[in-house]
Amino acid sequence: MPKIKTLSKRKQQRPDGWEEIEPTLTEFEQKMRDAENESTAGKRKVESTWSVMRVHHQRSRYIFDLYYKRKAISRKLYKYCIDNGYGDGNLIAKWKKQGFEKLCCLQCIQPRDTNYGTACICRVPKANLEEGRTVECVHCGCRGCASTD
Repeated sequence: MPKIKTLSKRKQQRPDGWEEIEPTLTEFEQKMRDAENESTAGKRKVESTWSVMRVHHQRSRYIFDLYYKRKAISRKLYKYCIDNGYGDGNLIAKWKKQGFEKLCCLQCIQPRDTNYGTACICRVPKANLEEGRTVECVHCGCRGCASTD
């Protein structure tokens, strides 16, 4: 019986411009490894994933800024980065919508993850909160990602 060739075994050809963003993406990859291997001693249970979420957000934001804000990379390279897991396509899609420009993570807008079936506390504008109150998201540690802040 002949062997079946699958697409996942073949490497994709890297698009033009990859050499310019590769050092930054490898730096983010190293930061991610450090965040994953970070000790959780002395932290609350929810705090253990916050550093990973921050690096994930920074890496996705870097790709978003390159493509949509500065227009420094091609669509082909942008698609390559999203397809290969260098950026979160769903989070970037939310950043393009009005009101979600500063969104920290997708968990903050999912009502099923909160006690009262609403958005996360970090999505509430700081003007609507009590004076001097520090807000911290349980999911990612964000201190406020409402677009009006």
